[in-house]
Amino acid sequence: MLGWRLAMTAILVPLVVALFWLDQRFGKSALILLGFCLSVAVRNAYELSDLLNVRNIRPHFPATAGLSCLVVLVGWVHLHSTSSADRLLVSLGWIGAALIFSFIALLTLEAWKYHEPGRSMESLGGNLLTVFYAGGLMAVTAQLRWFPNPKLGYFAIASMIICVKCGDTLAYTFGRLWGNRKLAPILSPGKTQMGFLGAVFGSTLGGWLWLSFGGRLFDVAITPGTFWNLLAYSAVMGQVGLVGDLCESLIKRDVQKKDSAILMPGFGGLLDLLDSPLFAGPFALAWWAMLPLAT
Repeated sequence: MLGWRLAMTAILVPLVVALFWLDQRFGKSALILLGFCLSVAVRNAYELSDLLNVRNIRPHFPATAGLSCLVVLVGWVHLHSTSSADRLLVSLGWIGAALIFSFIALLTLEAWKYHEPGRSMESLGGNLLTVFYAGGLMAVTAQLRWFPNPKLGYFAIASMIICVKCGDTLAYTFGRLWGNRKLAPILSPGKTQMGFLGAVFGSTLGGWLWLSFGGRLFDVAITPGTFWNLLAYSAVMGQVGLVGDLCESLIKRDVQKKDSAILMPGFGGLLDLLDSPLFAGPFALAWWAMLPLAT
């Protein structure tokens, strides 16, 4: 299983980076990225709807998938803004407005469907979780495509993905080889303290290598930031990615399911594969906005 995970990671990460490289050739409209984000949002909404279909929760997949796509779509509205200094705030404002609209729409849906006590609030909570997770996190993470600079967009996105996936891979490796003490025995028995060290080591190494040398793959000349900023960012992304993995484990543990779906051996569903990048994306966006890692 360890060899399979390493092999699939070695295949999937370059494929995603290649998709980003191709999309950059089509300009800052990022239509390939939009299609990718919409597809992932729908798939994640499907997996969450299936995952949360327990007890008194009755997920509504068509509604959550449609609203998740709406939240992702409004993340592209800023492209029509005339003020470059305010585009990130415009984009986040539209995403926030779409999430508020989603809450109103889902609350109205539960009022329309109401028949008996004991289901409406649970279903509303599950549907809101789905839209925020599948649509909100994806929409905010996608903003890295343009901020702090459209020319650095995919370099920034790739830095986050490489950090969390290298951290995830080394966490699994360290845990399998040397892990004895559990990190969160009740929430996620498979996580170990050595796995945590592996996550930090893997993300720091992978992130530093990408941020220092990955800019050569892009047409624009990219100058890395300070050494300590690169290391701090890479190490923090590994830790945040691990927390994102634990948060998805919380959902699965509470509904008593092992994987979000059966999509890929060794990884589970798409949600199991993207839990760390989706969780780390907003943190990476904030870091790049406040402490740019390259110019």
